Amino acid sequence: MHTTTDAEFSTALREAGLKATAPRRSVLRVLETHKHADAAEVFDAVKKELPDTSLQAVYGVLSALTDAGLVRRIEPAGSPALYEKRIGDNHHHVVCTECGAVRDVDCAIGHAPCLTPSNDSGFVITTADVTFWGVCPDCQLATV
Repeated sequence: MHTTTDAEFSTALREAGLKATAPRRSVLRVLETHKHADAAEVFDAVKKELPDTSLQAVYGVLSALTDAGLVRRIEPAGSPALYEKRIGDNHHHVVCTECGAVRDVDCAIGHAPCLTPSNDSGFVITTADVTFWGVCPDCQLATV
């Protein structure tokens, strides 16, 4: 598995029209290993590297990265917003109804939007955002 370097993060940020600041690189680094992290989790990890960082600053970075298309924000029902670096492939998610664990599910059929609505109401559909709900393997074992 490739670990992204600071130089690669800096290049990606600049190509997205953003300054390659330490907080932005740090958030990207955190999201490389903390998949589906909420802002508080990102903040806790970033704070270890940049102790003067505030939660508000992390929210600002996450917003900028999302707007620039470097990060995807997902919002499963009953959960805070979660952020991930996996972008551009229109993948879906499965969420555990017991513990809230989130995992990626590859696109159901082919390329984006993967699914065709029965009535598009005149919209040009570009993305399908599907959330599957169930019980994860760990929670299944806990109920046995």
